[in-house]
Amino acid sequence: MKGRWPNPVQHIKLALTKYLTEDGERRVTVDKESGKTAHSIVRLVKRWERFSLVEVQIKTGRTHQIRVHLTHLGFPLAGDDKYGDFALNKALQKEGLKRMFLHAASLALPHPISGEPLSFAAPLPPELAAFVARLDQTEKSDYGT
Repeated sequence: MKGRWPNPVQHIKLALTKYLTEDGERRVTVDKESGKTAHSIVRLVKRWERFSLVEVQIKTGRTHQIRVHLTHLGFPLAGDDKYGDFALNKALQKEGLKRMFLHAASLALPHPISGEPLSFAAPLPPELAAFVARLDQTEKSDYGT
């Protein structure tokens, strides 16, 4: 995400509501008056001069929750074409990041019939790993390894 995330661990509890834009596109915004509860736990993994790598555990499952929570706090996801920093995204495309930097690294849930716990894990896709490697080569890191 864009920016230098300040805290090793932070709970974000901001209510979210869905709405439609004039052209019919579905969007989500923080709305403490009529929004639904949304809880994200953000853990700082690594921080460079212009970006931070975080893990986000969602305690609720609201539409676009991670994207809206982080953007609302001033830390849009790199490559997010709906809620992000559009000028930055254009520059990042020229640098090789052609997608949003959002990845479901793990998922745990009960089996819908048996109730047995299921868990799945997926490594960072090559294009996102390459972006992290470029940051490691070009920017100084002051958090993480």
